[in-house]
This record gives sequence, C-alpha cells and structure tokens, in this order.
Amino acid sequence: MAIEILAPAGSFEGVRAAIQNGADAVYLGLENFNARRNAKNLTLEEFDEAVRYCHLRGAKVYVTFNTLMSDKELAAGEGFVSRISEAGADAVLVQDLGALRMIKQVAPDLPVHASTQMSIHNLEGVKLAASLGMSRVVLARELSRRQLEFICERSPIEIEVFVHGALCMCYSGQCYMSSVIGGRSGNRGLCAQPCRLSYGFGQKSGSEYPLSLKDLTLAGHIVELEEMGVASLKIEGRMKRPEYAAIVTRIFSAAAKERREPTAEEMKLLELAFSRQGFTDGYYRGEPSAEMFGIREDKPDRNAEKLFASVRGSYAENSEMQRVGVRFACVIRKNFAAELVAEDEDGNRARVLGSVPQQAKTRPTVSAEVETQLYKTGGTFYRCDGAVCKIESGLMIPLSAINAMRREALAQLTELRGEKLQRREGEYHPGYTAINRKEAPGLIVHAAKIKQISNELLNLRPGHIYLPLTEIAADKARARQIAESGKTSVAAVMPRVIGDNEAIKVAEMLDIAYEAGIREAVCGNLGHIEFAKAKKLEPRGDYGLNIYNSQAVKEAKALGLKSATLSFELTFAQIRDISKNFDCELIVYGRLPLMVTENCIIKNRYGRCVCENNIGIVDRKSMTFPVMREFDHRNVIYNSQKLFLADKIEDYSHLGLWAVRLMLTTENPKEAVQVAERYLGRGSYEPNGYTRGLYYRGVE
Repeated sequence: MAIEILAPAGSFEGVRAAIQNGADAVYLGLENFNARRNAKNLTLEEFDEAVRYCHLRGAKVYVTFNTLMSDKELAAGEGFVSRISEAGADAVLVQDLGALRMIKQVAPDLPVHASTQMSIHNLEGVKLAASLGMSRVVLARELSRRQLEFICERSPIEIEVFVHGALCMCYSGQCYMSSVIGGRSGNRGLCAQPCRLSYGFGQKSGSEYPLSLKDLTLAGHIVELEEMGVASLKIEGRMKRPEYAAIVTRIFSAAAKERREPTAEEMKLLELAFSRQGFTDGYYRGEPSAEMFGIREDKPDRNAEKLFASVRGSYAENSEMQRVGVRFACVIRKNFAAELVAEDEDGNRARVLGSVPQQAKTRPTVSAEVETQLYKTGGTFYRCDGAVCKIESGLMIPLSAINAMRREALAQLTELRGEKLQRREGEYHPGYTAINRKEAPGLIVHAAKIKQISNELLNLRPGHIYLPLTEIAADKARARQIAESGKTSVAAVMPRVIGDNEAIKVAEMLDIAYEAGIREAVCGNLGHIEFAKAKKLEPRGDYGLNIYNSQAVKEAKALGLKSATLSFELTFAQIRDISKNFDCELIVYGRLPLMVTENCIIKNRYGRCVCENNIGIVDRKSMTFPVMREFDHRNVIYNSQKLFLADKIEDYSHLGLWAVRLMLTTENPKEAVQVAERYLGRGSYEPNGYTRGLYYRGVE
C-alpha cells in the first residue's frame, strides 16, 4: 500500500487546494474542539460538503478533536462527535483521555488516532494507545531515524510522522508556557507562540532566539520513511494559506508517488513558500544542535507572491485533478441496446444501457473509436485506466451516444462513491459523580535534587517524597535512608521523555530504586506506565498526562494508576467539580515546568555541556526563566515566578484532593524546609515575587 500524503486544511478552500494537488487525506478542525482554534476552521455544514468532496475523489478526512476539554465541553462535544461520525469522517484525532472515553461511547465505529499532543515517543506508548482502541499514532517530532524504524518494525497499529512544517521547541502536549504566561493554552488550541520571541541570557534580555526552531522538512527522506513502514506523511500548516498547502502537497505527492526525493528546484519552491531561514532535519538525523534554529523574516517577498498566484488555478472551482481510476467495458451487438460497464478502483460498478446500434450504411463504427471516447474523462475526477469494446462488425452507433453512456456511468459511480458508511450510534454516559473527600489533603514534597531533602525536612513528616529517578540512581544510599526513615513514603519520578534507546538505562535505574526500598513511580507519559509495572513499582500519574476532566480521571484509574495529578491549567472551581473516583493530587507550590526540550539550550548557548550550572533565559520584561537539565541532557524551562498558595489553603483544602504537591527546583535545603513549614501552617515564608498560577484566572 502506497504511503499516505496527509495535508492540512484550514478552510474549505484549503481542502480543495490539498486534494487538487495530490493529497491522499486531509486533516481539519471544526469550531472550538481542536488545537488550532485560531485557524479559520470549517463549519459543520462546510464539513459535510468537505467529506463528500474528499470521498468522491478517493481521499480521507481526519478531524482534529485534540484539545483538553472540561466536563462541560465533553458534554457539548457529544453532538459534535455524533455529527462527524454520521458525516463519514475517516478518523478523529484526540489528546484528552476523557475525550477518547466519550468518543468510544458515542461513536464506537469511528476510528481514533492519537494526536502528537499525546506526546507518544516510544514503543510502549504506541502499544498502550493500541490497547485503548486507537488505530494510529502521530509520533513526537523529536524522534530520530533509528527510533522511528524501531517503532515501525514492532508497532501493532499505523504510524504517522510529521514531515514538513513548523517545529515546536517543546514536546507537543507538554508546553505550558503560553498558558502560564499569557492565559492562552496550547493544549486548548490557542498557543501564543512565546517560543518565537527573543530572549537573553544571564541578567539581560536580548535579541537572541534560543527557542525558535527552523521549520522541519524530511523531504529528502520520503523513500526511506516508506521503506521503514511509516503509514502517513503529515504536512503541518492549518494556519497557513491554501496556496501553501497546494505547493507543499504537490511536491510531496509527486515525490512519494514516483518514489524519489524532491529535486533541487522543488526544494527551492518549498523554501520560498515558507521557511524560517531554511529547514532542518536535525532530530531525524539524531543531531539536535544550534544549527536547527531560525526565525521568520516578515517582509514581503514578490517571488513568493508570484509562486502563490501560479498555483491558485490548480484548485479553482472548475479545476479537477483526475484522481480516481476507472475501467470501462462496452459490448455492442445487433438488435440489443449497447451496454457499458464501469468499475472504479474501489470496486464500485455501474451499468448503463444505451441505444440499439444501426446497420451501417457507409462506414461502420469500430472498437478503437468507442475506446477513444471512453478515455475522454477530462473535466471529471475520474482517470480512465483502461477501456475495451467488443462490437459486432457492420454496426454503427453515434459517438455522441457513447459519450452519453460514459457520462451516465460516471454519474452512477459518483452516487455509489458518495454513499455514507453505516455506523453504530451511542450515548454519552458520564457515570456517577464521586463525592469529594472531606479530609484535608496530605503533603507531597517533590524535589529536583536529592540534597534538598534534609533530615530537618523529613522530621516534618510529609506524606510523600517524590525524587527524580536520576537522583535516586546517582545517590542510592541517601535514597535508601529517606525511604527507610519511616517518616514518609518515597516515589521515583520518571523522566518525562524516555526514548526506546534509553529504555535499558531507565530499567537499570528502576532496579536501583527498587533496591533502595522504593515501591512507587510517578509517570508523566502513557509510554512509561509499563516500564514501572515491569519493575514492580506501582505507577502514579504525573502532570504530563494532562488530566483535565472526570472522564480522564476514570481512564487514569482504568490504566492501573494509583493516583493522578490534575492539570494545573484548571481552575479551583473546575477541580472541585471533577468526579474523583480515586486519589487525585494538585501542584500548589513551585516553579511550574513550562517546557521540556530535546534540544539543549545550555549547550547551544555555551558551545559545551555545562548543564549542572543553572542558567536562565530572560524575556523582554526582564523576567528570568530558569533552565535545568533533564534526563539525557534534555532541558526543562521553569516559570520565572513561583506558584504560591500557602495563604490560600482554605481555597484548595475543600476540593476533594488526596494530596497537594510542593515542587522544589532552585530552593536550597533550608528554603525547602521553610516552604514545607509554611504549607503545614507554620512560619511566614513567602517567595520574592510569586504567581497564583491559573487556578483563579483560568485559561482560554
């Protein structure tokens, strides 16, 4: 089966632009339930037309339903899901575990794809998505050629890979920078793109762009991706113009169908259509570096406008690419009506009877003439792949009659191709609402460094200590002391990103944690749950799972998690109303993690590995965002201000939470004690400058 070229469509015009330039499928958003809410998007009426338009031409339609959704939005989304299933959408993309649960109830026959917003980046994540009933996974953009090949060889479901377009600095689904800073959530489709802004280092703001990656292109690897088993090549760009989709789709489609790489001239056209100082394939090559960064120079380009103008005619309303193969067989016999059978590439058959042929008075009609007429499918989306005619000698039939039969046969095929699939319909059942627990939540201290956990802090007897797995492995003796102190329970916090090439190393660290007496692991990704279970550690759900509604809580419990961390993009009112059918926790202190990056900001800036030195990037308001090393030299960017709610204990103590978490990042051991004491109702600690997060103001 040929590899699929999947193109973006931000409008109905975008649908035409993609299809008329060779897309095998389009992905599009409707109204407010998708990760590009600022795109034009389609109305439901336009969507019905778009599905028919694509299906007639042999293309598929995937609908983006990939945002985090509140309980009220899930209820409102029921009718939306029913409508798109009834219209015949070929699949829906999701990020939210709660949305997945609702879709399976409402439209059990509608295929579901795991959006890249799910942050799936290893084989275990793909397997878990498959176990949840998904038929395809859109993998993280950061994966290398070897990682993709490893997953494709072993995946039980289809794999989709982004091959062209914008690159986020952060792993998709793990970026909270836009929401925490500006109240516009990327997880809810309104990212303000703070990564494209300028930053400085140290104490000064500057004009560097350490978070702005060049656009991705894997145009030079199309054949290789097909050979490794990738099912779909995805082009990013629902926010871009239809002309952009037309140009990029045409180049990728031609190259894929001809099993070649784009020419030098085609590469120039891709860059002219849109780029940020060129393209990068650094992640694919396994070589993330400073060379991957660039910015968009927003100045008019007359050559680009000429290019755009040149492609508009390709998707004009009267323009039609011959996409659907059809074969004709015609039989013309004496005293019988002429018969024409047409069969398309999907097996649909049409049969047409025409006029009775006459005895030729001069020149009889021959089969070659009839076959020539049958090949004339121009102006339609049909392409004649073969025509045969058997005609008895001495007969004459007007060629106009053959043309009429051809048109009628194609009309019949079109009717057959436009028939909608019959799918089961269901109803959304939110289920019972669990009563919020009355007791005050326990206290969790989550340390970035094991040295932050002093004996003085242990004497405060927090309910749980969360320690990074890397820190436990680096100081097993101290980890054992903490675990065996009898004053708290200890859990190992797994890295948010674990590539398949890192699985053995992580397994070894989990063994060390188990030997240190630790029996729980905090997992922030679907692909990490099985790692913990395999090492006999009970998994807890971290914030990276983006648990945003009651259904997601239920799904988290069904996955075998011992507890779940609710999203810090929720408001207190939303948290109160979430049905908590098992233990739920919330982050109430610390620098919130804004990004996790594959590309090391520290090394890019200083030209060498100085990851142990805390640095910061400074924005235009002179706010400093600490950058700290993560597992395998990744980076985490933290908020410039600390979340502080110790004086708001009454506000979160009655939300039905099992525990609240203090996240220590840049605090020294003494300050860590002061923070814990304040949240236990003692002392007067207060950080210099703080934020209340999103719990009161919410996000768009």
